[in-house]
Amino acid sequence: MDQMPDTTSVNPFVIAEVGCNHGGNPARATKMIAVAAQFCEVDAVKFQKRDPRALLTPEQYAAPHPNPMHAFGDTYGEHREFLEFDVDEHGVLQRACADAGTVYSTSVWDVGSARSMVELAPDFLKVPSAANANEELLKILCLDYGGDVHVSLGMTTRAEEALLVETVVGCGAADRLVLYACTSGYPVPFEDIALREIERLVESYGPTVKAIGFSGHHLGIAADVAALALGATYFERHFTLDRTSKGTDHAASLEPDGMRRLVRDLRNVSKALTPKASELLPIELDQRVKLKWQGAFR
Repeated sequence: MDQMPDTTSVNPFVIAEVGCNHGGNPARATKMIAVAAQFCEVDAVKFQKRDPRALLTPEQYAAPHPNPMHAFGDTYGEHREFLEFDVDEHGVLQRACADAGTVYSTSVWDVGSARSMVELAPDFLKVPSAANANEELLKILCLDYGGDVHVSLGMTTRAEEALLVETVVGCGAADRLVLYACTSGYPVPFEDIALREIERLVESYGPTVKAIGFSGHHLGIAADVAALALGATYFERHFTLDRTSKGTDHAASLEPDGMRRLVRDLRNVSKALTPKASELLPIELDQRVKLKWQGAFR
């Protein structure tokens, strides 16, 4: 008897990226966790942790925000400081995620932030595209931390990508690595999403890493479903309660109903992405008796 095809579908893992869309307000961040977990039913809610003084030159820190209407401080550095939560506040957010029945995570932008977030021991930590060439940061996550390491590949050359993977493999952490196809832009036009990168990553690194993901900064949710069909199993989208809110990331974010629809569609399409388990499915048998022409081919 011929072996039947594997019909097991892969459950997509959906991450609501709050980032800094909380506007520096812990109560708003906690509300966003509750909405994302309970209304949208996401698998994880993710924030960001960075040290502005470590990432910015003194000149950059003292410069005005390039878009003053979205500034939360008199200088760009003060703006970034205002949006930061300290380690204790991240611990509160982690507990709020647990209470809401979802996974807490954060992106780490610099070595100091990575070390402080490792202490919280979340299920996974994310390296944003901007920091994925920081070898020291990567090694901290690979060697001093036991959770999964998620890395976005926006604005990254193929050579940088290969060195990144080589570093993680060399640390013995490849089975904890999730690579995300990503185009860095806010928002990204459809012609720049480059969904076929998912196929390339699956072919190049699929046997080596834990999974391939898709981090989208586009509008709508159609591209995410296509990403699922192309082999992505982790999905990250920016999340906001109101796309008109103050802050530059809101315009490329999904509001609660959009995130809810994304989760629903990814899970439903995942169930559909299988071959038939048998030549005739049980659901077809009654219809075959009623409708199928019973003559034979000649």
